[in-house]
Amino acid sequence: MQVIRTYLELKDRTQFHAAFGDFPDIAIAHVARPQPALYRECYRTVGEAFHWRDRWEWTDETIRQHLADPAIQLFVATRRTATTQATLAGWYELRRVAEDDSVEIAYFGIVPAEFGRGFGKHLLSSAVRDAWALGPERVWLHTCTLDHPNALPNYVARGFTPYRTETYDVDSAS
Repeated sequence: MQVIRTYLELKDRTQFHAAFGDFPDIAIAHVARPQPALYRECYRTVGEAFHWRDRWEWTDETIRQHLADPAIQLFVATRRTATTQATLAGWYELRRVAEDDSVEIAYFGIVPAEFGRGFGKHLLSSAVRDAWALGPERVWLHTCTLDHPNALPNYVARGFTPYRTETYDVDSAS
């Protein structure tokens, strides 16, 4: 199966159109010392439906090494109700790229239970705010045709500008 990957960027803070919503039962927090189990839960719960497989088999040690990199920051969104413990609502991973003084929103997504509530716009607004807080020259990300169909329109509506596309093949069984 052919997949199209689109790279998008913000070169200026004013280019971004934030869309924070009212989600009083959701907390978004930077996780200073994430454990491999949390990282694996985020990656698999959000990415399974969209064929995120490149980190599927990472060992705990590989995850620990990745998260120990000072260029990586993990943010987790949890939903709390009066009757349940906090449950994963979404997450994002920021990666500082020193070579071009940028921050990549390396991973970003919400759990299926949050689809259709406007939470994706809210979480993306938080991710971009936190990326710019690191003081880069630009913020960028990429998406592909395997991702949720609202991903690319959300990025463009928020002000991201596409700057490169590439086509590649994936095994449709994976």
